[in-house]
Amino acid sequence: MNHLIRITPVRVLGPDDSQMGVLETSEAIRKAMEMGLDLVEISPDARPPVCKIMDYGKYKYELGQKQRKQRAATKATEMKELRLGRSVKIDPHDIKVRTDQARRFIMAGHKVMFTQRFKGREIAHRQLGLDNLAEVRDALADISKVEQSPRWMGKQASIILAPDKVKVEALKRKIEKERAAKIAAGLKVEEEKSIEEVEREVAAQAAAEGPDDSED
Repeated sequence: MNHLIRITPVRVLGPDDSQMGVLETSEAIRKAMEMGLDLVEISPDARPPVCKIMDYGKYKYELGQKQRKQRAATKATEMKELRLGRSVKIDPHDIKVRTDQARRFIMAGHKVMFTQRFKGREIAHRQLGLDNLAEVRDALADISKVEQSPRWMGKQASIILAPDKVKVEALKRKIEKERAAKIAAGLKVEEEKSIEEVEREVAAQAAAEGPDDSED
């Protein structure tokens, strides 16, 4: 890119793919800078090499988005499990953290199982745990649907939420439109966490909570 291009001359394409002819590399860089853009080598093996004038930052961002979508499309749907703490007395902030993690999974096409554990005599107050499950269900209703209503297994209850494809795609289009507007305005666009990062967070939470001690 730009001054890292050592070969001269180069064949230059404009931002709209128009042919600008064969130019000395220094001249091509000057033209790119006058447009507030970059000169990027796209076909180094051609003779002369082909370069294009473009917004390199925007190009890299769009390429990353495309690759992320391709990875998501080729990866089989997985079931992700999120535990709502060690008991029904989970802090509201922790519920929010897990809801945000589930949102990332669902947007990537994965199903999510939320599990509420009951510690000791808490099982006598089942409604408290069911209320926690209802809270995450409602918080994710804009992108998901209930695949399995609360199901009991010992001293824990679980629900399964699956992506609602129509809602997910609509939200993705809205997010992409908002990001494109920010880029056009020269504003910073924050990168979302990768699925791998979220998975590590969830694993760390589970390790911190320890094994099921609901009989205590």
